Amino acid sequence: MSRLMRHRPGERSRKRAVRALFIRHGAERTPEGRSLRLLGEWLSPLQRTQFAKKGYFEVVGSDTGKQYRIYPGTMSNVCEIDEKGRPRLGLCFRTMGELPIGDVMLAQKIALENCESSVLEVAKSSVPDVFMFRRGRLLG
Repeated sequence: MSRLMRHRPGERSRKRAVRALFIRHGAERTPEGRSLRLLGEWLSPLQRTQFAKKGYFEVVGSDTGKQYRIYPGTMSNVCEIDEKGRPRLGLCFRTMGELPIGDVMLAQKIALENCESSVLEVAKSSVPDVFMFRRGRLLG
């Protein structure tokens, strides 16, 4: 049986999308590639599917229950979304120091899911424009 046939349905497309991101950042052995692999391990099955199909994933804030969308990037890549799934408020917060993209996105995910009010205290907010949170935007 081929290696691809052993995967669950939908897993092949997710792996293909993540691998494409790895290639875009050089190779799986680079810090960027390793960070994206780690991010993928921390995403829920729903988040992995979103990331593979839509280029972003959504998280629920720990304190308010609001939905946030995290796009690939290291800053200005998070937005609060409304009940119809439209970006409502752009948030800019990130880690201190330079880290690979996947590590920053993972830190943003964990922060929003576990200490949302602390994130909102330090995040700079903005009204999102049409280009800020589009599918093709991969680095921020």
